[in-house]
Amino acid sequence: MTDIVTLKAICDELKIDPRDARERLRAATSEAKANPELAKARKPRTPWQWVKGSAAEKEARRALQLPKTE
Repeated sequence: MTDIVTLKAICDELKIDPRDARERLRAATSEAKANPELAKARKPRTPWQWVKGSAAEKEARRALQLPKTE
């Protein structure tokens, strides 16, 4: 069985606000050229979750660790 990593688990690990994290991920998925795996893995109206160790999870973590732009 595959391990699933949720956005909540990543937020707890990185100590960031889940609302801010969702905002950052939405922005990252809109840039499909920069984050192709993340954009492919995203399905509207489903929880933010990825298979542990997948390319999409790595792109999500990278997007969440970048400094916030306003």
